[in-house]
Amino acid sequence: MTPARGWHLLTAVVVIAALVLQLVVVQGGRVLDEQTPPGLGIRLGRLVSYFTIQSNLLVAVAATLLARDPLRDGPWFRSLRLAGTVGITVTGLVHFFLLRPLLDLQGADWLADKMLHMVVPALAVIGWFAFGPRPRVDTRAVAVSFAWPLAWLAWTLAIGGLTRWVPYPFLDFRAEGWGHVAVVCVGITALFAALIAGFRYADRRLAP
Repeated sequence: MTPARGWHLLTAVVVIAALVLQLVVVQGGRVLDEQTPPGLGIRLGRLVSYFTIQSNLLVAVAATLLARDPLRDGPWFRSLRLAGTVGITVTGLVHFFLLRPLLDLQGADWLADKMLHMVVPALAVIGWFAFGPRPRVDTRAVAVSFAWPLAWLAWTLAIGGLTRWVPYPFLDFRAEGWGHVAVVCVGITALFAALIAGFRYADRRLAP
């Protein structure tokens, strides 16, 4: 087993374990910091609405494919890998600076939270820089990686307007006001743009 294949396999195992643990936690009652969780069906629906879960799922698929073939390539794979890597990086940064101070989790909730928001981002980013494969960042991958979070944001705010539920407190326009939410959205969008540009630059400059 090559070091690259071993790292991608480790990443895949960890992220799948984290997602399964989060699924078990959700079935037990709570999602993030909800104090009065709804029924199981709604909880599961809300679970996949979290950007954290979506970015971890992308990392799980990409890491599994790379564990099978560390030199994997293809137009859809390039988009998947870049979107997952950028998304999981944003997940870790937003969690650390915006969400972590708001949470008081214990036991399995705490473990799932740390795995999804800290361990998986670290494994994914280290794996991207250490093992590639590269070059893999093209114009289509950049476009998909930027379009996905924008589509997620638009969908999230639309659903929030209809159901009065948003996955993250900093997107709660009823509590925080549209001005605050707009500033946060612009900031996160700028973060995405900067990270995509940075990953693309590194993909070109680092050795294949």
